[in-house]
Amino acid sequence: MPAVPTPGPAADPTPPPTPPHADAAPAHGRHVDAADPLRTERAHLAASRTALRAMRHDAESLDIRDVTANWVNAEVLRGEIEQRIKSLADLVDTPLFFGRLDYRHPLDAESESGTRFYIGRRHVHDAEGDPMVIDWRAPVSQPFYRASPSDPQGVELRRRFGYDGGSLTAYEDEHLTHLTDEERARGAGTAAGSALLQREIERPRVGPMRDIVATIQPEQDAIVRSPLGTTLCVQGAPGTGKTAVGLHRVAFLLYAHRERLARSGTLVVGPNASFLRYIEQVLPALGELEVRQSTVADLVAHVEVRAVDTPAVALLKGDARMAEVLRRAVRAGVSMPTEPLVLVRGSRTWRVPAHEIEELVRELLDREIRYGAAGEALPQRIAHAVLVRMERSGEAPDDRVQAAVARSAPVKALVKAVWPVVDPAKVVLRLLSDAAFLAEQASGVLSEEEQRLLLWEKPARGVRSAKWSAADAVLVDEARDLVERTPSLGHVVLDEAQDLSPMQYRAVGRRCSTGSATVLGDLAQGTTPWATGGWEEALTHLGKPEAAVSELTEGFRVPRQVIAYASRLLPAIAPELSEATSVRESAGSLEILAASAPEELPRRAVAACRDALTHEGSVGLIAADAALPELSEALEAAGLPYLSPGEETSAGRRLTLVAASLAKGLEYDYVVVAEPAGIVAAEPDERTGLRRLYVALTRAVSGLAVVHHAPVPALLSGTGAASACGGVGGGVGSAAGPGVGTAGMVRGLP
Repeated sequence: MPAVPTPGPAADPTPPPTPPHADAAPAHGRHVDAADPLRTERAHLAASRTALRAMRHDAESLDIRDVTANWVNAEVLRGEIEQRIKSLADLVDTPLFFGRLDYRHPLDAESESGTRFYIGRRHVHDAEGDPMVIDWRAPVSQPFYRASPSDPQGVELRRRFGYDGGSLTAYEDEHLTHLTDEERARGAGTAAGSALLQREIERPRVGPMRDIVATIQPEQDAIVRSPLGTTLCVQGAPGTGKTAVGLHRVAFLLYAHRERLARSGTLVVGPNASFLRYIEQVLPALGELEVRQSTVADLVAHVEVRAVDTPAVALLKGDARMAEVLRRAVRAGVSMPTEPLVLVRGSRTWRVPAHEIEELVRELLDREIRYGAAGEALPQRIAHAVLVRMERSGEAPDDRVQAAVARSAPVKALVKAVWPVVDPAKVVLRLLSDAAFLAEQASGVLSEEEQRLLLWEKPARGVRSAKWSAADAVLVDEARDLVERTPSLGHVVLDEAQDLSPMQYRAVGRRCSTGSATVLGDLAQGTTPWATGGWEEALTHLGKPEAAVSELTEGFRVPRQVIAYASRLLPAIAPELSEATSVRESAGSLEILAASAPEELPRRAVAACRDALTHEGSVGLIAADAALPELSEALEAAGLPYLSPGEETSAGRRLTLVAASLAKGLEYDYVVVAEPAGIVAAEPDERTGLRRLYVALTRAVSGLAVVHHAPVPALLSGTGAASACGGVGGGVGSAAGPGVGTAGMVRGLP
């Protein structure tokens, strides 16, 4: 059935009748108005909000003064209650429930209840404890995402709700067991056949990223509900929702394994701070407040980064071979004893020969345990050798004697000499400053030319004064892990993973060595010189070679017209990937606007932004980093206020000026890309530049305008590619002349 809206200027005042069986059963035992189902649903929404407020009030009223043994327990319990209260917040602009399932038979065989469930962002119950809204993560909610006419999973009717802010305005029914021929032809039960789903997907983006809990598709749901112990890699084309899927998987895992993950922790790793600010509201909207978010740079911030490596140097420092060089460097100070241990206790003198101590040292080296742990074990091993001699002489030493021997001055001096304490940052500093030391540790691993490339031109005097780069910080993190094990979390989500170097993968992998991970990325969007060549290699560096790789190719965000245009670049940037498709019914708008002179380009870009602002939603102006000052000046001269990436858009400030290097992961309703050739030329090589351009072109949700003076890349303007774009729908301009220039068409395509 089509969406049934409330009567209004833009709606049909006489909604189609609802089939009698749709409201045959009372909604949670409350009155049902068969003549006006929408009124019934609104009543249930109001009652659910009242129940949620009551749940919050109950939590706020809890008195814990007499239920804890001490102040420590009281503080812990108080903190948990405060988190509970926060999670029960009623977000007035967010729908409390977005769907309804009517099962053919009661799920509880011993009761006649349990045939109707409202699906929402969190669980809500009434005063008797009966559910009014079921959490979307509960098993009973799963058919809302996966049931289909071919596999109804016991569901007779699925109802989707449309909202304007927090007000329920429409509903749409899908009868999964008795579809008419017209409904089957319309695609009922699928994303393409749901007007409300389409409307929700296409709803203007103002503010931070929002959840997709109401629009999760079956292939996405399979990833979201994957078991905790499974590491997954999701290769997703632009607009396929891979970031949202990763975040919703965290929310699902916290629901299913809350106690375990509360102990071990969860982490979301994003490419930059702007991206993290953009996604930071998704999990709180789902009731999850304790998930840490970080960039890789923040994870490895053991030294102050004050320098930038050349691409060649950064590529080498990110090479996995550096792990072996660092392993050797950390152990370089270990030496074999030349003198025996002589220990005097009371009237007795005990000796342990040098060769026996050497055996202990070599055993620890061969076991490949952490350097620091081995350094702590060595004095105990030596002390044990002394105790063996004591026992052979008739004494009966206990654990206290062994501990005393291990702490004795002779043993401590010996251990310091053969297994010295290591400072990870100083080890890396020496590697990058001392040519002889580097040559010794890199022998057979790095060539002489590579060693010269690694060395600093001017050696630093100390850790604090050194001009560390971002790649150096990752090396320090590797060295720290060689000395002392990095704590592991229960689950880590790694987004935009295609841009990580092997050493960065290792840094993230250390954070989930005993846990699992969700790896999200798109090989076609790899824009660093060290971008991964394939997921198998990347997962091996992460320490998860057994991870399964899933590919999402069905897009929900980027319009068909736009994704087809951007996909012309795929043969050059990622020929092994499948071209993304789109479920969007509206093809989207695409304009190619030529500036007659370089100085005219900022003016044309500003005009395109002004035109985009006439539509509802957010607007992003994306250009090469070096072009931002000129565009900023042009926007200010035109009186168009703008934001920087990560700043929250609002009704009055909807335009964001975005450096191409920061565009990844962001999305805007309308995007203006200024001078594609400049974006490509700003990168160290053409392939990376084309990938950066691919990212910029695919940030649009409703429309894209490309403004250029220099010729656009040949792949975008080629005759074969142009004809391919024309197949997406709508008349497309060709090289012979401009297109029609309306929504879904291309104007002035070169």
